[in-house]
Parts: sequence; structure tokens; C-alpha cells
Amino acid sequence: EVQLVESGGGLVQAGGSLRLSCAASGYTFADYGIGWFRQAPGKEREGIACISNSDFTSYYVDSVKGRFTISSDNAKNTVYLQMHSLKPDDTATYYCARGDIGSSCRTGYGYDHWGQGTQVTVSS
Repeated sequence: EVQLVESGGGLVQAGGSLRLSCAASGYTFADYGIGWFRQAPGKEREGIACISNSDFTSYYVDSVKGRFTISSDNAKNTVYLQMHSLKPDDTATYYCARGDIGSSCRTGYGYDHWGQGTQVTVSS
């Protein structure tokens, strides 16, 4: 059974940092990518950072470039999202998802298994 479990969310002040983890199991980790998505109340889900676990190429949405870093530890079947310089606008529930070949980080197309989410709240 494919499982993705996020952890690391919490409450942080603006300008602070958090590191989210996405632990994957139930499939061959390197055969799929992992994406981080977020959804704030009243807003659409947004793909913010995605990585290929075969060649480690990555994508970032413009709003997080230079502040967030996605990385993968294939030995631990875990993908991380290091977040710095957090802003109140980053407040959302953050989800990780497994992406197949041809998946789109922008739209979420091709991401077929999702975690339960972890809440990130940034206070001003």
C-alpha cells in the first residue's frame, strides 16, 4: 500500500524557518517524483515544489523561489521541504504527493497518492 506521511508543520513567526518531511512507503521510491502542494482556506491548491527522485531535477513556484528548498534522501525514502523567510501568506495546509512520469507540479496532474497534510501557520 502506497503511503505518504507529512510531518514538521507548526506555528512560526514571520521570518522563521520550518522543515517539512514526507516519508514514503509501499513503492519503489526512485521510480516516482514527489511534490509539495499547499492549500489555504478559500484558495485553490497550489503546487509549490516538486522533485524527480531519479535525476533530482526540481521545480519551484515563483512565490517560494529563493526561500524554499526541496531535497530527497533516497536511502530514507523521504523528501524534505526546507522553508526559510516564512511569511503570513505561506500559512496553509501542506501536502506531499507522489508524481508519475509526465506529472505537472503546476496543476497536480499525475500526482496519484497524497498524504494527510500538515498545517503551517506563520504569524505576523
